[in-house]
Amino acid sequence: MKQQTICKEINISGCGIHTGKKSTVTLQPLKENSGIIFQRIDLPGHPMIEAKFQNVFSTKRSTNIRKNKAEVYTIEHLLAAITGAEIDNLLIKINNLEVPILDGSSKLFTNCIKKAGIKKQNIEKKYLKIEKKFFFKDKISGSSYLVEPAEKLSIRVELDYKSIFLKNQIAELEDINKFEDDISCCRTFSFLHEIKDLIKNDLIKGGDLDNAVIIIVKKANNNLQEYLNKKFGRKNITFKLGKLLNKKELHYKNEPARHKLLDVIGDFTLLSSNIQAKITCFKPGHKNNLEFVKKLNNIMIENNRKTAPKINFDEKPFYDLDQIKEILPHREPFIFIDEIRELGDDYIIGIKYVKPEEEYFKGHFPNEPIMPGVLQLETMAQAGGVLILNTVENPKEYLTFFMKIDNAKFKKKVTPGDIIIFRLNLISPIRRGICHMHGKGFVNGEIVVEADLLAQIAKKK
Repeated sequence: MKQQTICKEINISGCGIHTGKKSTVTLQPLKENSGIIFQRIDLPGHPMIEAKFQNVFSTKRSTNIRKNKAEVYTIEHLLAAITGAEIDNLLIKINNLEVPILDGSSKLFTNCIKKAGIKKQNIEKKYLKIEKKFFFKDKISGSSYLVEPAEKLSIRVELDYKSIFLKNQIAELEDINKFEDDISCCRTFSFLHEIKDLIKNDLIKGGDLDNAVIIIVKKANNNLQEYLNKKFGRKNITFKLGKLLNKKELHYKNEPARHKLLDVIGDFTLLSSNIQAKITCFKPGHKNNLEFVKKLNNIMIENNRKTAPKINFDEKPFYDLDQIKEILPHREPFIFIDEIRELGDDYIIGIKYVKPEEEYFKGHFPNEPIMPGVLQLETMAQAGGVLILNTVENPKEYLTFFMKIDNAKFKKKVTPGDIIIFRLNLISPIRRGICHMHGKGFVNGEIVVEADLLAQIAKKK
């Protein structure tokens, strides 16, 4: 399947449930391989924050991201709507700290995305395909996640609050296409006895009876009733044990479990890859969802290390040779990388067409020509140079200097007519112009070369 974005810009406004501050989010299309990006347009420089698990700094009652000093709170319901619509690339401009809570579900976000329209793009979606079963459990909370191989994503959530009014609940989503109808309208929920502590902890400043389901599992004393009447600006709120505050009704008998499933989908979006697996979650929460996403990311890294990227050579490259020359200073006969096929924040995929007429074949085993290993590493390094230089505004003003090559291995010979597919991934974030990468080169699906590269960019003198 191809990646997708929206067709046109669309806005939605509302109040943040925890900060109580009003904000407007503007959804805009983004090009392939951009991912989901938030932008704080109210801050100097309009800083961007990628919706990635690496940027999560807090999971206290919501999922919150930060990059440098820019933050965005309570992103999970919007992310769930984005994944439910199978959107891969989107810019989310926001003019305050917190995403609007709206009615406490993903429904209004889903409606906005549907209204904006969905557009297919030219590059295939990214997938994490689970090949074998594994189990993750948090011993403190008792939350657990079972993952099993499957051809498409399905999620089952099981709750157990050990209350006579909210005991075992199960919710299932067997097809992401059913998210809009079965899950998107399910609202966030809380227990009545938690409300006062949430308020004391400077949370739910924007909470009211219209954006949350409040379940009464313990009898409310008179002081709490008076406090909440004043908090919500209402008179005679109905407090009945085993019911919802103020006689509200559930959309489904298992709406709490369905909303937890909604949160799971939103938090899984932070993996930045579509998941092919059957996942069973027991007592999930934002903190453990994030820990589970980290486990999935480790599997994805390991899969990438072993598996050659899939390339459709009928499609136009991300950068052709002329475009690469606009970024790299190399020229013939010392420019070896021919195409860039994909470029992300932390990875790059490049192509080398090993042609019989290359100059070095005249002297390197002329009767049985083999591409020298050192030139394979140089080609890999040039692809890495494109990745690094794409992090600066004017790449022509910079040079890339490789400081170290470690763990270089040459596993199979490379001969004229071969096509080397290089994939390089960041080992750690780029800091102060220094980049640490692991690269592999594949021919016919097999690894022919790999190495760890350390490089630094510096301005030209």
